[in-house]
Amino acid sequence: MIKTEGLTKKFGPITAVEDLTLEIPAGEVFGFLGPNGAGKTTTVRLLTSLIGPTSGTARVNGYAIGTDDTNIRRSVGVLTETPGMYDNLSAERNLQIYASLYEVKDPQGQVEKYLRMLGLWERRSDPAGTFSKGMKQKLAIARALLHEPHTVFLDEPTSALDPESAHLVRDFILEIKKEGRTIFLCTHNLDEADRLCDRIGVFKTHLLVVDTPTRLRAQVFGRKVVFHLQKADEALAAQVRALKYVKEARPIDNKILVTLDDPETHNPEIIRLLVGSGAGIQFVGELRHSLEDVYLQLVKNS
Repeated sequence: MIKTEGLTKKFGPITAVEDLTLEIPAGEVFGFLGPNGAGKTTTVRLLTSLIGPTSGTARVNGYAIGTDDTNIRRSVGVLTETPGMYDNLSAERNLQIYASLYEVKDPQGQVEKYLRMLGLWERRSDPAGTFSKGMKQKLAIARALLHEPHTVFLDEPTSALDPESAHLVRDFILEIKKEGRTIFLCTHNLDEADRLCDRIGVFKTHLLVVDTPTRLRAQVFGRKVVFHLQKADEALAAQVRALKYVKEARPIDNKILVTLDDPETHNPEIIRLLVGSGAGIQFVGELRHSLEDVYLQLVKNS
C-alpha cells in the first residue's frame, strides 16, 4: 500500500508537489491524472525514493521514504516515461542484467516469462536498439516486473503502442492486479484510466479530488437518466420534478432528462409514476459524461 501525509517537494522557489495526503490500499489500480508539469513524475520519484521530500512523510509497502529507501526500491517496479535500455545488447541480455541487479531467483525463468507475456520472446536475441518505440516500451514493462514487486509505478505504459499492443498491455495490467499488486498509473489516456482504475486522483501540484470514475462523474455533473417515451411533455416532467429526490426533470423531444443522485434506487418509482400517468416508456438509459469531460472541468476550475 501507499500512504502519504503532507508530502511536499520544492525545487528552489518552485513547488512541484504540495501537501499530498493520500492512501492507496494494496491491490488497487490508482490512476494519477494531471496536465504536463503538474508534478506527477515528481510524485513518482518521491514515492520510489529516487528523490527526497522537502517536508511530509510517505510509506510504500510498509517502508518509510528517507529511512528505508533501499527496501522501497527493492519492493517497487518503475516504468519511466522515457525508459532507457542497453541498445547494443539483446532484449534477453538486457533483462538478465536487471534480474541480476535485483537478485532475482531463477533469472532466466523470469526473463522468459515476461518476454513471452509481452509478445517479445521471438525477438529475444535482437538488439534492443533495433526495436520500435512500442517494443522498447513493452521491454521496459518487463524490466519493471522481473523481481515481482508488490507495487508498480507505470508512467504512460501504452504511449506509442499500436492498438493491438496497447490492448495487450491493458490486459496485462489487469492480470497483475489479480495477483494483489498495487498499481500506480500515470496516464493521459483518459479512456484507459476509466477502464483500468478503481479510483482516480486528479492532480495539479496539489490533489484536487480522489474518487471512483463513476462518483467523479456524479460529483462534477450529477447523474442523469433519460426516459425515452412515445410522447413527452411538460406535464409529465412536472410530475417527476415533484418527487423529493429529483433535482431536475425536463422534456426534450420525446424524452425526459432527469437529474438525481441514486438512479438504481429511485428509477423504479419514476417508471411506475410515468406508467401510471399513461406514458409509453420505450427504454431508459443513463447519460454518461466521459472521464475527459470530468477531468477538463476539474482542471479548469482548479
